[in-house]
Amino acid sequence: MLRDRIGKELLIFDGAMGTQLQKAGLGAGDIPEELNIEQPELLKKIHKSYLEAGADFVTTNTFGCNCLKMAEAKYEAEEMLQAAVKNAKEARREAGREQDAYIALDIGPIGQLLEPMGTLTFDEAYEIIKKQIMAVKDQVDVVLFETMSDLYEVKAGVLAVKENTDLPVFVTMTFEENGRTLSGNDPETFVNVAEGLGVDALGVNCSLGPKELKPIISRILNEASVPVILQPNAGLPCLEHGETHYHVTPEEYVEEMKGYMEEGAAIAGGCCGTTPEFIRQLAQAAPKMTAPRAVKKKTKTSGPTQTVVFGDKVIVCGERLNPTGKKKMKQALLDERYEELVVEAIRQEEAGAQVLDVNVGLPGIDEPETMKKVIKMLQEVVTVPLQIDSSSPEAIEKACRYYNGKPIINSVNGKDEVMDAVFPIVRKYGGVVIGLTLDEGIPLKAEERFEIAKKIIKKAEEYGIGKEDIIIDCLTLTASAQQKEVKETLRAMKMVKELGVHTVLGVSNVSFGLPNRPLLNRTFLTLAMEAGLDLPIINPLDKELMGTIDAFHVLFYKDIDSQIYIRNQSRETIKKEPSEKTSFGLRDVIMHGLKDEVEAAVREKLSQKEPLAVINEEIIPALDDVGKDYETGKIFLPQLIQSAETTKMAFEIIKGSFALKEGEEKGPVLMATVEGDIHDIGKNIVKVVLESYGYRVIDLGKDVKIEDVVEANRKYHPKAIGLSALMTTTVASMERTIQALRADGCQVPVWVGGAVLTADIAQDIGADYYTEDAMASVNLLEKILK
Repeated sequence: MLRDRIGKELLIFDGAMGTQLQKAGLGAGDIPEELNIEQPELLKKIHKSYLEAGADFVTTNTFGCNCLKMAEAKYEAEEMLQAAVKNAKEARREAGREQDAYIALDIGPIGQLLEPMGTLTFDEAYEIIKKQIMAVKDQVDVVLFETMSDLYEVKAGVLAVKENTDLPVFVTMTFEENGRTLSGNDPETFVNVAEGLGVDALGVNCSLGPKELKPIISRILNEASVPVILQPNAGLPCLEHGETHYHVTPEEYVEEMKGYMEEGAAIAGGCCGTTPEFIRQLAQAAPKMTAPRAVKKKTKTSGPTQTVVFGDKVIVCGERLNPTGKKKMKQALLDERYEELVVEAIRQEEAGAQVLDVNVGLPGIDEPETMKKVIKMLQEVVTVPLQIDSSSPEAIEKACRYYNGKPIINSVNGKDEVMDAVFPIVRKYGGVVIGLTLDEGIPLKAEERFEIAKKIIKKAEEYGIGKEDIIIDCLTLTASAQQKEVKETLRAMKMVKELGVHTVLGVSNVSFGLPNRPLLNRTFLTLAMEAGLDLPIINPLDKELMGTIDAFHVLFYKDIDSQIYIRNQSRETIKKEPSEKTSFGLRDVIMHGLKDEVEAAVREKLSQKEPLAVINEEIIPALDDVGKDYETGKIFLPQLIQSAETTKMAFEIIKGSFALKEGEEKGPVLMATVEGDIHDIGKNIVKVVLESYGYRVIDLGKDVKIEDVVEANRKYHPKAIGLSALMTTTVASMERTIQALRADGCQVPVWVGGAVLTADIAQDIGADYYTEDAMASVNLLEKILK
């Protein structure tokens, strides 16, 4: 079986299907998947060439074969899927490789952004991918998700496979030179989430060559405990005589790949530009067995774009998203004013919380649905991981399904029925679970709590949950009622740490019912950290409590050279005491992308200032700050789009309050994804951000014919034209579009962008400018259209 071979034998994937189809005459406007039906012999020939070169896998020609991308194709997506698999199977039979080669169902990105970046819901993405899988699930050996850029889409896909088949799942993501995917995922977060979901192999493909991918590959090899698959491009693309070429030779490619195989890569192949000759030389150079890798398992929790690793330093979990003892929050939940929880989450993140506890349990509330709504809203605006806090397995399951990352699940206890209800959820969705050391009640002695901790760890192991995914809560007792037992909690923690797991405590419980609670909390926290507390659940807005952690890190040699302490505690950087406000001003609303708060914030400013003053003094400075944060890597694409969408809403409200004078509106600018290219995610992102800066954007859509671009230029008289292309085959179409515009007398600047483009290619095809992302497009137009 395949699962018995991966990670042991070094297996070889095939190379680029697109490169071979282009050589065979695939045109810019052609749909590759249609060739499965129209030219089956060509597809079989390509598959056979890779098998004969030594590939152990052939990848079906189905990269874009979903109902959205294939909406305008000649055939139904299911027809093309079935024909593609048939071609691959016949090629394998004709090559005499039926016993030792595998058919990989190739699934690429859906082609639309998932929420919150776009409008496609998680459930819609799941159903689209499920249809692809169900069409051929009994005819393939493995499902390969490749060139993925959004971890949320990956999660939908992996669940679609695992809930409907027993097939192995491979996932490769495409990373940019900044070490992040388009949606901001870093390699560590990808590995943590994908491993948690139970993928059989993971890695990287496309975007860059093997040399350029070295930093990313090294990070994946250092973190992944599952087999790693590598399929780089044959270097960076170059445009010559209207065609895309890759100049890395097979020999150079293999030389780089040999190093990765020696470091423990388990599956090696190629992406754009790699031919059967690349695969032949790769197969010849590959060792028979996978080199061993020693990867230390760590306790890690992830949000959409960042991972928190438990280790030497104490991790702070914010406690304030919990209605217990909070009348305002209770009422906000009952009234479904979830934006108040979002504001509270932002305040805690800004105060230094690295994880946020989320509890919405109230009598009379639909906890599973409420938890789902709150989790989705929170992960739109905060990047820190979330801790799902509920006694309801249904609420935990719902939250885990829609959570974008690897959550902490709070919690189970020593009762078998509780563990049997929650551990399957932890295993399926890949969470880190908190185990409470109680069963029928809270044991008074440390030894009793220790025994319950051992029981939880043993039971978790039966479900395939390792110690690295368990955090034990030895339970904080109140000094006012159980003063004698407070020290038993500290003693229990020291004992539990010997089991090789991390620990958590709700710190403030110790002071309940006593005066000057902050003093008791700080003192107990210090004692608990010395006893081995890793995750205190506290109020991060309490500066003295947070300062206690900083001081502990200095005194216990965890903050080397006191760098964090100095940064946080110096008089120049100590922040004012946070207010208890439940809403933000307009500037903060835009920076955090709080769409539910924008109308009230705009109207408040309009009551104080003229509309143009609101734009120039509030909105534009906020947008500039967002742009700087994006360019410096402080925020990522999801947050950028949230801010842009919020700003668009603000502009619409302002427009209703005054008539724009002639010349005040920026633009218009014309945008299009060029003929033959059905990918318009990048263009749509640029459009949203430009509109947030006040530009009027005339969007011609995707796969736009050359003559339609020329006609639109005559009709709208834009001040600039933006062209987008994602496929190497359509760069030539972009060049012809520019030539046609110039031949028609168009003198306005043309800027281009897309994953396959570089500044050199842009110059070669006659474009005036190249931009790598949305903010670069804004900066360009702000400069050239003044």
